Amino acid sequence: MISRIDQLNSNQGVNPLEFKVTLIIPTRNASLHWQALQEGISNQSLQPHEVIIIDSSSSDDTVANAQRAGFTVIQIDSRDFNHGGTRELAAEHASQADILIYLTQDAIPRGTNAFENIVAVFADSAVGAAYGRQLPRPSAGAIESHARLFNYPAVSSMRAWDSKAALGFKSIFFSNSFGAYRREALASVGGFSSDVIFGEDTVAVAKLHRAGWKTAYVADAEVEHSHAFSMREEFKRYFDIGVLHAREPWLVEQFGTASGEGRRFVLSELRYLLSHNPFLIPSAMMRTLTKYVGYRMGKLEKIFSPRIKSRLGLNKAYWSR
Repeated sequence: MISRIDQLNSNQGVNPLEFKVTLIIPTRNASLHWQALQEGISNQSLQPHEVIIIDSSSSDDTVANAQRAGFTVIQIDSRDFNHGGTRELAAEHASQADILIYLTQDAIPRGTNAFENIVAVFADSAVGAAYGRQLPRPSAGAIESHARLFNYPAVSSMRAWDSKAALGFKSIFFSNSFGAYRREALASVGGFSSDVIFGEDTVAVAKLHRAGWKTAYVADAEVEHSHAFSMREEFKRYFDIGVLHAREPWLVEQFGTASGEGRRFVLSELRYLLSHNPFLIPSAMMRTLTKYVGYRMGKLEKIFSPRIKSRLGLNKAYWSR
């Protein structure tokens, strides 16, 4: 591995409030969430130097709302949206930033210190990226709530290349729904790939670990963000994950499979539902099977035509490139 940590020791101990921070939010028809999102941003103790909205041909008031708020707006055709490429386009625009914070349009910052707390970990010059805690929305059901509580615990942690020995694939778990990057670190590993169907954040973090960077999970940097996926949507999401692993086999080869974490999730979900809503257990079991089938079909994506794959997965535009 090539480590860049020694090259950055001169930055050790920098006051996080002195970092130049850019907030980046990809949007498409975000009006439903806009008021809560804007209030969540304006309530933060650490205000970004710039907010970039990269909008994929919204047909509602998203662009007008962003412009009224004084945000920088970059507009792209919805057909050109790409999970990695679109975020990289915004990162290139923010060339003067030290730290890039990414949100999705439905991830609402909680409290006043979400941004300050996630940026604070970059005072350690070895940290290349960090992600915050995602909590279930107030109307979330038991299945939706458990998924957030399992994946985003109350205890912070630090991970690096060597963490794979104990954590396996979990060591590169990350989410750009609320994730921050040292811009220099992200650029040093080539930025976000525009050639992945899903999981651009996972790929970037894996590259950061290989290059000697650390990544952090910051439990006291919180956003409200969860989804009530239908079984159809669960299938499509896991089909895309399967495609990612089939097309980026080095992820599994170097960091291991997620099967052990999957078993731990299922057992945890059963315990949670037994105490919160046992009537949902059959649905949860069907969802587990649906995810597995979707993932396995994604891994076998080469046997399907692009037209069929566009129907099986969420990211239809990926197959029409």
